[in-house]
Amino acid sequence: MKILSYRDADYESFVKRLNRRALPTHDVRDLVAEIIAEVASQGDKALVAYAKRFDNAVLKEKQLFVTAEELAAVKVSPSTRKAVAASLKNITAFAKRGLRKDWSMTNAEGARVGERFQPFDRVGIYVPGGKAPLVSTALMTAGFARAAGVPEIIAATPCGADGTINPELLYALKASGVTEILKIGGAQAIAALSLGTKTVRPVDRLFGPGNRFVVEAKRQLFGAVSIDLLPGPSEILIIADKTGNADYIAADLLAQAEHGGDSVIGFVTDSKALLGKVVKAIDQQLQTLSRAKYLKEVLKQGTFLLQVKSMAEAVQISNDFAAEHVSLICAEEKKWLPQIRTAGAIYLGNDSPVAVGDFLAGPSHTLPTGGSGRSFSGLRADQFQRRTSIVKLDKKAVRKSLPVVQEFARIEGLDAHGRSTAIRVER
Repeated sequence: MKILSYRDADYESFVKRLNRRALPTHDVRDLVAEIIAEVASQGDKALVAYAKRFDNAVLKEKQLFVTAEELAAVKVSPSTRKAVAASLKNITAFAKRGLRKDWSMTNAEGARVGERFQPFDRVGIYVPGGKAPLVSTALMTAGFARAAGVPEIIAATPCGADGTINPELLYALKASGVTEILKIGGAQAIAALSLGTKTVRPVDRLFGPGNRFVVEAKRQLFGAVSIDLLPGPSEILIIADKTGNADYIAADLLAQAEHGGDSVIGFVTDSKALLGKVVKAIDQQLQTLSRAKYLKEVLKQGTFLLQVKSMAEAVQISNDFAAEHVSLICAEEKKWLPQIRTAGAIYLGNDSPVAVGDFLAGPSHTLPTGGSGRSFSGLRADQFQRRTSIVKLDKKAVRKSLPVVQEFARIEGLDAHGRSTAIRVER
C-alpha cells in the first residue's frame, strides 16, 4: 500500500496525480478498434471467434443466445430468490421516483411548449463476467430499464468455457425483465449491440459497467449508439476524521478491492492515530478472507492511504479524484457533505457500508469512474427515457412570434425561415 503523510517529500506530487483524466492506452485503443472492425465486417462469425479467443468457449452462431429451455432449467435456492426480490423491490421504488414526467406550459407569445418522456424501445445491458457472477449488476441495470417501461432489454455477458452462464445470474436477468441474453462479453459484445449482426439486433442505448476494453468500446462507438456513462473498475475513497471506526473502514476498503486488479482503493484522514489503526486492521482482516492472495495484489498496485493536514484538504482531494464511491465519516457531516461535488455516490457515517449500496439500497451501483464523476452522474431511471420536445402554436401565437423570428432570420441569413413563419400570418 502507498502510505503518505503531508510531511513526506513526495506527498504533493502524489496528490497532484490524483486529479486525473482517464484516457485509454494505445494498446487498448488499437485492440478495441480492431475488434469493432471485425464485428462490423464479420458479424456473428467474429463473435464466435472472439468467444473462443477470450473466453475459451466453443460456440456456433446459432448458440449465441440463451435459449428458453436453458432459462426454464434454471434452479436457484430460496435464499437467492428472496435476496433478488428484496433488491429489486428497492431498485424499482427508487427508480420510479427518478422517472421524468410529461409537462407543458404556455410561453410569452402564447405557444404551447413542453416535453414528453417515453422509454427507449430497445436497450442493451452489459454485465461483466470474470471472477464472480455479478448478479447485483444485472439487477441494478436491467431493473432500472424495467421500471422505466423499456419493452426490449437485451443483456450481454460472457459465458464459461462450456457455453453456459451462472444460474443465479440467469435468474437475476430474467427477474429483472431481460428479454434476450447474449452469451458474449467484452468489446465484441458492445460492438454487436451497437452495430448489430445477423442475429443481434442493434439497441437504441447501451448501459452497464465493464473492464477497460468494454469502456473503450463504448467510447469508440458513442454516436453509433447512445451510452449511459463510462463505468470502469471499482473505486472507493473513504474520508474520515478521528471519529472513524478503523475496523469498519478497513472492511470497506477490502470489500471494494474484491472487484478486481484495476480497482482503486483510497483512504484520507487528518488523524495519524486512525491511519495507523486502519493499516493494522487491514493486515488483520486480510488473513481471514478467502481471496487474500488476490486482494494483496490490489492493495499493492491500487491502494493509497493519506494523512492530510485538515478535513478541508481531504474534501479537496476527493473532488479532484472524483471517486466512484465516497464514504464520509466525520463529526461535522453537515458541514462537509455539501462540499463534496464529484462523487458517484456518497455514504455517510460509520454504519453505511458500501456493500449495502452495491447489493440492496436502491440506487444503482453503476457509477462514473476514472475521474469521470466531474462530468457524469451514476445510472438513473430517467436515462432509459427518450426526451421529445413538443411545440404547438395558434394564429395569435404565430403573429406574436413573427417579429423575433424575422430578426433572427435576417441576422443568420436564413430568409426561408422568416418566410415560413410570415406566410402563416399573411394568409
